[in-house]
Amino acid sequence: MADWTFSPAVPEDVDRIADLKVLVIREHLERLRPWDESSARHYLYVRWVPANVRIIEVGGVFAGCVALRQAEDCRWIEQFYLVPEFQGQGLGSAVLAALLEECDADGQIVRLDVLQQSPARRLYERHGFTLEHEDALDAFLIRHPR
Repeated sequence: MADWTFSPAVPEDVDRIADLKVLVIREHLERLRPWDESSARHYLYVRWVPANVRIIEVGGVFAGCVALRQAEDCRWIEQFYLVPEFQGQGLGSAVLAALLEECDADGQIVRLDVLQQSPARRLYERHGFTLEHEDALDAFLIRHPR
């Protein structure tokens, strides 16, 4: 997947990101607990910081988003959602590699959490993430800089 770019998010992007989150996370979350769309949206809205979010475009078309948040001792990858039509084509791997290259250049540890039993976990493990800890809902992964 070569023809993709990042663009900065703006405050008005929050609703389309919430719609995308609901679309892509529902089936995975339903395996773990009863689905509550308002809760899923609320979780995004209260954590929405446009300055951390990058819109992913393929050929000028909205393909998803990802947030990279600076914490005290690491960076967190969050809100990484791809439109289903763009999944399984290497886009997620390309986006993740670009983020990790940026974090490696800054010597930053990277953390993320992924739903238990999510197929996305394999993507993260291929890029060097390992399990730090887990709970009933999420696996928390970590990657040290290269």
